[in-house]
Amino acid sequence: MQTVCCTIQRDVDVYLALGYTRDFATALGFNSIDRTRIEIVVLELTRNLLAHAGGGRLQLAHIADITNGDGLAIETVDEGPGIADVALALQDGYSTAQTLGAGLPGVKRLTDELTIDTTVGVGTRVRAIKWLKPQSRRAVYGF
Repeated sequence: MQTVCCTIQRDVDVYLALGYTRDFATALGFNSIDRTRIEIVVLELTRNLLAHAGGGRLQLAHIADITNGDGLAIETVDEGPGIADVALALQDGYSTAQTLGAGLPGVKRLTDELTIDTTVGVGTRVRAIKWLKPQSRRAVYGF
């Protein structure tokens, strides 16, 4: 499956990215619940690009791992101000943009892996991964 890249500079770009995300997640075989989780992650990350960095880039990629199988990597990159305190930014209710402060903590809860690389004054790279769990594991373990 081919990687999808989107430039996020305006509100309309967020909604275009959501459409690409839905199609990508569907093609990978995610069920409707996980597709919705993935769409929320993309919505939060792309809104963060606009609110905190004035824009950036989103990339969606199919990944595979011997342990986890197939998955979707969601990555955003910006050249904004960076995040001064990542641990604080991952706490519910913390915001530098007068919002609810649920974005990054929500992304962490809705994905299987989250990595944030940031340098103040240079920019931020956020990479979230959602693994496609085999149907049999979902049925046995309830996820």
